[in-house]
Amino acid sequence: MPKDARVIVSGLTRKGFVRRENDHTFLHLYVEGRKTPVYTKISHGAKEVSDQLLGVMARQLRLSRQQFLALVDCPLTETEYLRILREQNVIL
Repeated sequence: MPKDARVIVSGLTRKGFVRRENDHTFLHLYVEGRKTPVYTKISHGAKEVSDQLLGVMARQLRLSRQQFLALVDCPLTETEYLRILREQNVIL
């Protein structure tokens, strides 16, 4: 089921992602003021994100699709997300 792009951007910025506009809208994860290698992007002007693209974004953020949706919709907290990334040795 497609997801509203504004909801995704809003959900990720609440979880430590910083929005940067370029040829696309880039969302980079910052932890303790430091940029991490974790990021995703959304096309400018996108109103909805397709199921296929949700899967791609989830992989970019090192999550399953269900975890990604939980991160965006808030059941998965920033602390829990950072724990997942640390367990995967993506961040320190």
